[in-house]
Amino acid sequence: MTDGPLAKRSVTIAGHRTSLSLEPEFWQALKTLAHRDGRSLAATIAAIDEARGRQNLSSAVRVHVLRRLMQDSLR
Repeated sequence: MTDGPLAKRSVTIAGHRTSLSLEPEFWQALKTLAHRDGRSLAATIAAIDEARGRQNLSSAVRVHVLRRLMQDSLR
């Protein structure tokens, strides 16, 4: 695990730019999941954004990654 700072990246969601801060491990896992799904990173984040309701986007991404990894481990 990295003890370093969060990695902040800008993404475009629904036509507007926003920034998202995640630990490097979450960025890597999110990229891997997007690749497995055949989607771009931006499309994956947009789908998470659309489904998150009132939850903070960074938190919603972390929960999405965790849920997907847990599902994969149960298969």
